[in-house]
Amino acid sequence: MATTTHVAGAGESSSNAAKVKASKVLNIVHFIIPIVGVGSLAAFGRWFQGTYGWSAGLDSNSQIFEEVWMSFFYVETVLAIVVFGAVMTGIWMTRDRALDQLQPGEETKRYFRLTAMLLGYVFAVFFAGSYFAEQDASWHQTVVRDTSFTPSHIVLFYGSFPLYIILGFASFMYARTRLPQFATRISVPYVLAIIGPLMILPNVGFNEWGHTFWLMEEWFTAPLHWGFVVLGWTALALGGLLLQIVARFGQLLGMTYATASEEA
Repeated sequence: MATTTHVAGAGESSSNAAKVKASKVLNIVHFIIPIVGVGSLAAFGRWFQGTYGWSAGLDSNSQIFEEVWMSFFYVETVLAIVVFGAVMTGIWMTRDRALDQLQPGEETKRYFRLTAMLLGYVFAVFFAGSYFAEQDASWHQTVVRDTSFTPSHIVLFYGSFPLYIILGFASFMYARTRLPQFATRISVPYVLAIIGPLMILPNVGFNEWGHTFWLMEEWFTAPLHWGFVVLGWTALALGGLLLQIVARFGQLLGMTYATASEEA
């Protein structure tokens, strides 16, 4: 009976130690920040459209359009370039130069951070490809455009697209510089999930060229728009990336739990 009690006590101690270990590798704030950040930027973009869309966005030749919408376009373009450069440089300069010595606990923590970054990326792709893209269709079915820089395009193409590109490349660079699984070889699903949606931005140029010849607002599924859909589908490669992450997660959690049990 005493032996049974001792074994139960040891098992409870190991379980508590594992819970303490898990609390150190998982920080829920890392998951809240991208959701709140992306959501706030999307809400600001929608607020700006609602406030200045009709009052300043109907005539591209007007002074108020230049002051409001083109100024917004210039600011977000410069910010996107600066932020992209700063984020990529920061991740590279702080890279781990001793990945061969990475401990399971620290690697698990980094995988949680990567998952949080991917969550922000998916959230940004959702707003760009779903909400703002469908809103763009509604806007151009209502208003006859006299420029490619419409209130819906400025937020969609030059705001939400660069946002998810920055988040996607940041997560990829983070994985390449801090996780052995991605540092030693290229993940094909990861590349597809990042490069596919990225190529939607160059496709915008082809799309706008096509709109100078054809009006397709009454038939939004016209072939000229198929590139957006096909390239957007590449985001489904995140499913393959998830399988790679989960497989490694299982190995690391087993090692982390075993280490916590030994320390107890």
